[in-house]
Amino acid sequence: MSQPAIGLRLMTMADLDAILQLEHAVFGAEAWTRQMLAGELEQQPASRYYLIAEDDGGIAGYAGMLGAGWQGDVLTLAVATDRWGRGIGSALLRALLAEAVRRGCTEVFLEVRADNSRAQDLYRRHEFTEIGIRRGYYQPSGADALVMRRNLAAAATREQT
Repeated sequence: MSQPAIGLRLMTMADLDAILQLEHAVFGAEAWTRQMLAGELEQQPASRYYLIAEDDGGIAGYAGMLGAGWQGDVLTLAVATDRWGRGIGSALLRALLAEAVRRGCTEVFLEVRADNSRAQDLYRRHEFTEIGIRRGYYQPSGADALVMRRNLAAAATREQT
């Protein structure tokens, strides 16, 4: 059976209701609020970049990044659980990394729950490496976060050779 086609587009304020549902389904008590998401979108495109992944069933995922100066930060990435394993997370992450390069970032950082091996595997497949731990980072659970980094300058140099 073939996978449905995935399309990526910029997130808008009109997407907030659907994104909030996805946030709560994926992140539970640690989901971002409407005010947090709206605040992020107000900073797009100056320093933020938020994308929606859509398929035939509607919004399948979304991701956002802070990209200003030499450093980018993946702020969030979520895929609807019924669409895991279809490459949606990879498509979103690749698009964020491409935008980071376009903005002149040489490094991209992120935090990921220490107990979320699925997400960690995604990031490692895309050349992120663990550089530290933030104890009690996620609230209200108090879960630790792994801090990961990808050097975009090194990847660009490899691609040119």
